[in-house]
Amino acid sequence: MKPRSLAVVLVCALVMAGCASTRSPAPVSDRTQPSTSTQAAAKPAPAAATATAAAAAREPDTRPETYTVKRGDTLFSIALDHGLDYKDLAEWNAIDNPNVIRSGQQFRLRAPVSAAVATPLKTAPAIQGKPVSAAALPPATSAAPVAGEAVKSQPKGVKLPYSEQALAQLSGAALKPPVVAVAPAAKAEPRVEEKPAVSEDDDEKIEWNWPTAGKLLSTFNESTNLKGIGIAGKQGQAINASAPGKVLYSGDGIRGYGKLVIIKHNKVFLSVYAHNSVVTVKEGQSVVKGQKIAEMGNSDSDQVKLHFEIRRFGKPVDPMRMLPGDKPG
Repeated sequence: MKPRSLAVVLVCALVMAGCASTRSPAPVSDRTQPSTSTQAAAKPAPAAATATAAAAAREPDTRPETYTVKRGDTLFSIALDHGLDYKDLAEWNAIDNPNVIRSGQQFRLRAPVSAAVATPLKTAPAIQGKPVSAAALPPATSAAPVAGEAVKSQPKGVKLPYSEQALAQLSGAALKPPVVAVAPAAKAEPRVEEKPAVSEDDDEKIEWNWPTAGKLLSTFNESTNLKGIGIAGKQGQAINASAPGKVLYSGDGIRGYGKLVIIKHNKVFLSVYAHNSVVTVKEGQSVVKGQKIAEMGNSDSDQVKLHFEIRRFGKPVDPMRMLPGDKPG
């Protein structure tokens, strides 16, 4: 190749190399930051947030450990206000007569914790070893066999002259494995699975029903001390259990309620049925939802009606928030 042509080729190669070096590099994506779609997916759903907020807003059991009796209190009213059985309250505080309490008396509102007394383990008495005297030792000579007693004659040590047959006989006896008696395996007892204890969340899930039909006279109002709702009706009209449970109280020992029925539904809720003319259930009786428990009246009231309450840990709550919307009229 001519020198001039060679120079032209070199110049072109240099120009192409320069162009290649000035090209912009390929874009590099930063994968350390999540994309917009990923961020949107990471946000909690509104429904889940609402459920969490509702669970957090649920009030815990804040009942005190003790209560000081005030003027006008009765054992029954104290038990009702704290969601307790008056019999338990009387037992915890050694009250013989539930109708007699005094102002200023302090009541325990929890079952007393009985102190467990640890019983020391009984150990076997120590046995002290004593040296045995020579006189107590049996004679070295073997005693003659007693008449009628079996005499052991085997096994005996036998000396055999050396031979291949004798060696094979002794070797075969030594190779026989010992017979081991195997005890039968013990039969395994069937495993009993314990059922989990009922949680407080389960106790919150009660399907309430209206206790009777009639016109709504009054509604729950915490500021004016209206602890339940008033339902008008006729004398002798059936009053039914709003949910299944056990009759905690039946009587007239709480001022302002007349003939009263209190039903305990679980560890959380009670329901109250007041101003009855007749009560048809007894304390300790189990009832089902819709079962007749009383008849409407006007005991300790200026008109025939039912005063109905729902209490959570003894604190009144609005029954209208618990009862179904289709109120019987």
